[in-house]
Amino acid sequence: MDKQLSKIDFENARAEVFCFDNGTEVKEYHVMIHVSKKGLTYAKQLEAVMDAYNGLLDQLPGRPQAVFKRYFLSDAANQAEDIFASDMTPCAKSVIQQAPLDGTKVALWVYMMTGVQTGVARSGLYEVRHGQFRHLWNGSACNLAANSEYQMRLLFNEYIMQLAEEGCKLSDNCIRTWLFVNDIDLNYGGVVRARNQVFFTQGLTQHTHFIASTGIGGRQQDPNVLTQMDNYGIAGIQPEQIHHLYAPTHLNRTSDYGVSFERGTRVDYGDRTHVFISGTASINNKGEIMFPKDIERQTRRLWENVEALLKEANCTYDDVAHMIVYLRDVSDYELVRNLFEERFPGKPCVITHAAVCRPGWLVEMECMAVRQNDDTTMPQF
Repeated sequence: MDKQLSKIDFENARAEVFCFDNGTEVKEYHVMIHVSKKGLTYAKQLEAVMDAYNGLLDQLPGRPQAVFKRYFLSDAANQAEDIFASDMTPCAKSVIQQAPLDGTKVALWVYMMTGVQTGVARSGLYEVRHGQFRHLWNGSACNLAANSEYQMRLLFNEYIMQLAEEGCKLSDNCIRTWLFVNDIDLNYGGVVRARNQVFFTQGLTQHTHFIASTGIGGRQQDPNVLTQMDNYGIAGIQPEQIHHLYAPTHLNRTSDYGVSFERGTRVDYGDRTHVFISGTASINNKGEIMFPKDIERQTRRLWENVEALLKEANCTYDDVAHMIVYLRDVSDYELVRNLFEERFPGKPCVITHAAVCRPGWLVEMECMAVRQNDDTTMPQF
């Protein structure tokens, strides 16, 4: 089994690449593409990112194809339209205003695979097929209902219907969601109420399970969109393949403070394991914010929390394929960047400007890990 980190330079852009290759036909590539020349116009920066992506298609072994892309923008009102107009990649796409804090206008996370069949499913979800599984991705879902609570409820109701059209259920097949909230300090409460209510109707409670998620600040091109949802589900997955992560020595149950998501989820296949770590901050197992107003100590505590979740999934940071880091205060960027570069050199990572759901949390991080599994009793990925 081979896990490789590499950095590939292009004209005006660079790509950080994590490759998982266990000898099967499905290789996985987790890639962060950054603009390397800050002074360019947005059009030139976007061109540099897209040229780097197209260059990767030629350079990476196995002819991978994108299954999911997320663009991080500094000004969605003036930038998002160009992406939808120019990126014709057939994959699920998420576009969100969360400014890259390296001083550029756009960055891209792209998840790529070899040996899979893809296409738009009848429900509108983007389908990635291999073996007995259909991986269902969706990005940039939104609506214009009157407030954040109504918007979130409609988003979940639409997603539930899409899953039903694929023979799936929210409780059984949804693995991960991302909820982006415009002005999170004002609108997060409505998102929480809607999710709690929908989950209850779907049999998702503290006594069953919730869904791994990140709820974070972010806005769309239209300022009337108060919340956007991206999601990932798997058709054909069995309950014994899914395990939720708690790390009770370090973290409390989210239901303790009135929200409903899991700290992380492990999905086992015969040949590999995927681990999805939700947005994680500096918190203890009583739900209290650790190290208020101290960005360095909060960063180190969230590392500790994520490490405990990874350990519960039989993983380490070596298995982490990419990281997304959210900062409330742009002035903390240089310190946090240096901390991450020192501890995780070469790891695909983007640091963006996005407020966390509690004002006292200065930094939050999410990640995905992948490791080899050798279980002949389970179907392969």
